[in-house]
Amino acid sequence: MKALNGLDEEAVKKLRQSGRILRETREELKGFVRENMPIIEVCEKAEELIKRKGAKPAFPCNVSINEIAAHYTSPPEDKRRIPEGSLVKVDIGAHVDGYVTDTAITICFNHELRDMVQAAEQALKKAIETIEPDMPTSKLGAVIEQAIKSRGYKPISNLTGHQVGRYMVHAGTSLPNVAHISFTKVRLGEAYAIEPFVTVQNAAGKVENSSEITIFRLVKQKPLKNPYAKKLLEYIEENFRTLPFAERWLKGIIPQEHFKEAFKELIHSKAIMGYPVFVEASGKPVAQAEHTVLIIEGGCLVLT
Repeated sequence: MKALNGLDEEAVKKLRQSGRILRETREELKGFVRENMPIIEVCEKAEELIKRKGAKPAFPCNVSINEIAAHYTSPPEDKRRIPEGSLVKVDIGAHVDGYVTDTAITICFNHELRDMVQAAEQALKKAIETIEPDMPTSKLGAVIEQAIKSRGYKPISNLTGHQVGRYMVHAGTSLPNVAHISFTKVRLGEAYAIEPFVTVQNAAGKVENSSEITIFRLVKQKPLKNPYAKKLLEYIEENFRTLPFAERWLKGIIPQEHFKEAFKELIHSKAIMGYPVFVEASGKPVAQAEHTVLIIEGGCLVLT
């Protein structure tokens, strides 16, 4: 494949490799996730598969259940399990040399919600068929919204897809799942994660922050008093750069008895920030489908 708008062949090759690894991981997880299993098992399995296949996780595996829309990963020693009859969104990211791809599926253990899962998948399919260079994000949002509403469901208005960049999960351009006023366009040679989020007709159709935070990201180096906090921050910068990480990824980096205090200092000093878990505002279930695509002449190449 020729160079694309500033993306050289090597970059495209790494994006495709990252996408292939994610696709294989996602398909394996479909048969792995089951009711009553510990959530931490899903997170660790996904992340281990990504590594074994030759990439690195671009962010912690998200396992978001029912009304939780996004940003839940298992904290250390997580005891939570996947409830019976639940709707389970598994959102995973990988990178090869910093080239990020992102994909998600909804695994449905509630037959009454299968149509809603299909609405998310159909909206994603429609968006992939429609997207092309210089398409306004407002038009893409209208396409996704129409596809969801035509099946009797409601899009989540304040969750969006996003451009992906090198060592960046959210790189600039957002792709709303609803019609909106914007002059922003998708560009040739750029990669985007398209991810419709869908809920039931009588839901609020938006998410709000919960008080729980399980995913973190480096903001910048800060002067720290605690030597263990310094060591943690060095490890975070060296291993994750500005990509999101989970607290459980820091196990064994410093002595366990100093961890809590050191981690607290990183948060208080604003050297790292947290992403709140997103919950549907009216407590209704949410489904999600996601692929990363590369914009090429006349359309897109699905990477995942």
